[in-house]
Amino acid sequence: MNENPIMIANDAVYGSTAECFITIEGQRFNFMSMTEFESNWDVKITEVPILGKVGMGHKAAGGKGTWKGKAHYNQSHFRRMADTYQKTGRMPYFEIQVSNEDPTSSAGRQTIIHRGCLCEKFTLAKLQAGEDLLDEELSGTFETWDMPEQFTELEGILAN
Repeated sequence: MNENPIMIANDAVYGSTAECFITIEGQRFNFMSMTEFESNWDVKITEVPILGKVGMGHKAAGGKGTWKGKAHYNQSHFRRMADTYQKTGRMPYFEIQVSNEDPTSSAGRQTIIHRGCLCEKFTLAKLQAGEDLLDEELSGTFETWDMPEQFTELEGILAN
């Protein structure tokens, strides 16, 4: 019989209880229109030839942050950024802060702040006949990130 502890189902984190804020040129907005968000930090791995060894070694040599999401089409923050860029040639950097906290989970709260964010494309106008709600795909890059809050380690996760 398995003697290892198993996760309690209630400790899975429910996604709808998350918060998302964006900060553009010093103004902070509750981006409650966001319905999906994911960010990734892709580490560039460089092959390292080593004399006397048949296989390649590997070394981390930089990283790249990317993000993507979906939001209800009911805000103009990103369109204003696109407008500034097309009129002035200046693309404003911004921050995205995402916090996950499910009060029913003992995992607690985790916050990631993405800094130096840019959008890579903008939905300018949209329409759709019928009964569907309008949404928009968002994506871009970020330069750095911080994690001021981390999930609490669940009971039993530390293996002996």
